[in-house]
This record gives sequence, C-alpha cells and structure tokens, in this order.
Amino acid sequence: MKRLIIIALSILILSPSFGSLFVYASFKINQKEIAQTICVQRKLAFNSCNGRCELQKSIKKYSDNERKMQDSLKEKSELVYVQNSIEVDFNIIPSIESQDNTTTLFEKKPIGASNLTFHPPV
Repeated sequence: MKRLIIIALSILILSPSFGSLFVYASFKINQKEIAQTICVQRKLAFNSCNGRCELQKSIKKYSDNERKMQDSLKEKSELVYVQNSIEVDFNIIPSIESQDNTTTLFEKKPIGASNLTFHPPV
C-alpha cells in the first residue's frame, strides 16, 4: 500500500516536468485527425505539415502557461521568505552567594589522615 502511494505521489510531482511529452504523445495519437480537421494546410494537395503546426502551437501554449505558473510561484515564494526579526531581551541574573562561612574548616587542626587513599608511584 505504501509503495502504491509513493508511486502515485512521485508521478504527481514529476508530471509537470513531462508536460511537453504528454502534449507530444496526445498529438501523435490524434495526428491523422488533427491533420484532416484542424491543420491550416489541410486543403493543400501535397500537405507536408501533417498537423505539426498545431503541435507547435500547443507546445508554445503549454510553455507559456508553465512560464506564467513559474512567475506566480516565484512571486509567492518571495512573499514566503520575508524574515521577521524577533527582539530577544537578555537580562543579567544576579549571582547568588552562599551564606556559609567556609573559613571555619581551616581553623581546626586535622584529627588524622588516611594513608590508604594516597599511594606514591612505585
């Protein structure tokens, strides 16, 4: 199921890239009908166009539409990238000094020392 969703989304994302290919494929499928009904040179006896004039018109129309879409997306993206500056107020926090009197530790004489914790190198 995930694979099917991934394939479908990939096709949707890549479909604008292959737009002119779709126009060409639809032209090739309907080329005979286009050459007989829509082509400008259809009434000429030796028609070498075979509807290619309509193909060029439709590709040009597609590219113009694509260009317009890109321009509108560019304008929208320029609106999205407006930066908002946020002011940050840094306040100095006063340091807290301890109230304990640490000098009393050095006034008394030591009772004893442990020899087990200190070992000089051998």
